[in-house]
Amino acid sequence: MGVAVLGLGTVGIGVVDILSKNRAMIFNRSGVDLEVRKVLVSNPNKKREIDLAKDMFAKDIEEILQDDEIDVVVELIGGLSPAKEYIIKALEAKKAVVTANKAVLAHHAAELFAVARKNNVPLYYEASVGGGIPLITPLTESLVGSNITSVMGIINGTTNYILTKMSTEGSSFEEVLAEAQRLGYAEADPSADVDGLDAAHKLVVLIALAFDTHIKLSDVHCEGIRKIDPMDIKFARDFGYAIKLLAVGKKTDLGIEARVQPTLIPLHHPLASVNNVFNAVFVESEEVGEIMLYGRGAGRYPTASAVVGDIVSAARILSGAKSQLPRKFAMGSAVSVKKTVGCYYIRLMVEDRPGVLGEIANILGQNNVSVASVIQEGRAQDQVPLVFLTHEVNYGSLEKGLELIGRLPCVREIANVIRVERGY
Repeated sequence: MGVAVLGLGTVGIGVVDILSKNRAMIFNRSGVDLEVRKVLVSNPNKKREIDLAKDMFAKDIEEILQDDEIDVVVELIGGLSPAKEYIIKALEAKKAVVTANKAVLAHHAAELFAVARKNNVPLYYEASVGGGIPLITPLTESLVGSNITSVMGIINGTTNYILTKMSTEGSSFEEVLAEAQRLGYAEADPSADVDGLDAAHKLVVLIALAFDTHIKLSDVHCEGIRKIDPMDIKFARDFGYAIKLLAVGKKTDLGIEARVQPTLIPLHHPLASVNNVFNAVFVESEEVGEIMLYGRGAGRYPTASAVVGDIVSAARILSGAKSQLPRKFAMGSAVSVKKTVGCYYIRLMVEDRPGVLGEIANILGQNNVSVASVIQEGRAQDQVPLVFLTHEVNYGSLEKGLELIGRLPCVREIANVIRVERGY
């Protein structure tokens, strides 16, 4: 079966390499013989890490769409355009599509799956979330009969590496980010990672899979890790927690919660031990209970391996060995974070004088915020940290209380407010 690859970057090279080197093994295991017939790139003359014959480079997308010997189109361009247009054209040409593009799915999944369904061709996207972790297949096949109630995960390796190094070495965010950029774990412009946008894209995909509902990216409450200080990591550990950037999707009585934010998670929770560039997703369902899927979330060959798995699945459908009707998604929206209920870590920087704790606690109480634990450190300094862990509280009430606390003369700064997950 013929395969065309759109884009020959890091993952594209990995896909072509695996399909070429492991062709016989893949055929033996799957019963489908896959051959890369065309590659579409913006500059065919660019020097690359893999050598391809000149006749393998397509002059444009139409050459691929009109080639009856190409059965599967693999979109690895990234971004929204022309990726979306190419995917739609390939589906309308009755070709199976495999993509690793989390952004295009986060924005256009409902439309893309509608096109796939109309044309009765498969659209696969295993590598779009979690890189090499087999995540999409368990959610769409192994757990197809399970009512999933929540998905919660570490789905960005860059931020997990930064928080791990900050935790083990006591280094600042800026120091570790610079190191991550030197090592190639972080981009020159790390905003998509450290501000949570990359994880938010992936969460939209996970929510669609888990709850059969597509929400808008703008519905995801998104916070990054720039404000995390080694002081916060130390206090969290004193309370028995680690700090991770979590992507959380939950079914609640009010609707779907969708949030990406730094979160305190108990040290005994499996996600607390997921370190460095590794990713993991914790799934809870009524029938199965808790499941955790863990592995490398990025990299050429882990991601390329997931793409190849999708190519094989799509090829088996086209060959008649397997059938699948592209799924439907309802259109929905997520609950405003102001309406959510949870526990929180609060770090204030305050004047070091008697009565400060009482003033702050009084305001919290007036706004229905109940304090579970307090740490008050330092003496004879210009300002000292005052740290609270709350019981469950409506975030809107907490926000009102913090607004009033921020006006107190004794409060120099509301340094951080971090969600706490007590579950498991």
